[in-house]
Amino acid sequence: MGENWQDEVLDFWFGTLTPRDWFTVSEETDALIRERFGALHEQLVQKLPENVKTDPKAALAAVIVLDQFPRNIHRRQPGAFSSDELAIEVAGDAIERGFDDGMDERERQFLYMPYMHSEVLADQERAVMLFRSLGQEEALKFAIEHRDIVARFGRFPHRNRVLGRESGPEELTFLEEHEGYGQ
Repeated sequence: MGENWQDEVLDFWFGTLTPRDWFTVSEETDALIRERFGALHEQLVQKLPENVKTDPKAALAAVIVLDQFPRNIHRRQPGAFSSDELAIEVAGDAIERGFDDGMDERERQFLYMPYMHSEVLADQERAVMLFRSLGQEEALKFAIEHRDIVARFGRFPHRNRVLGRESGPEELTFLEEHEGYGQ
């Protein structure tokens, strides 16, 4: 892990990639993230650098590496969710330290994203609160939608197959009605 790993991550995420790249499934983007940041993801899972607790940019970069990148690196595999708990831990610590106060709207959105990805209802409630504070209607709509799914099923049914979980009848109906959700 290089000394400027956080700058490399943030420049790539907010400079090289576009919002379309963030939210559209692309084998090309997945491969690029896998090649450039796969090793960094593994390193951060093993041991977080000290500056993640003291530097807002390092905290944000770590959240992106732990929350967003595995969804690209391990798409449609259990590893896509493997560092979610660590991402929430880093995000929660950063928010508690007030790091988000100095961030712009896009940065805050990704700092808050681990809460939207959680299958814990309390985290989902916090996601709605955090995204409401952004004042970004589209992001808030997705936060509410995610919260409602977890409130209804206690989890995200679209993860069931990948995680080897059995889907109940209500979940199967939901999945049929929301084909392609959560890709």
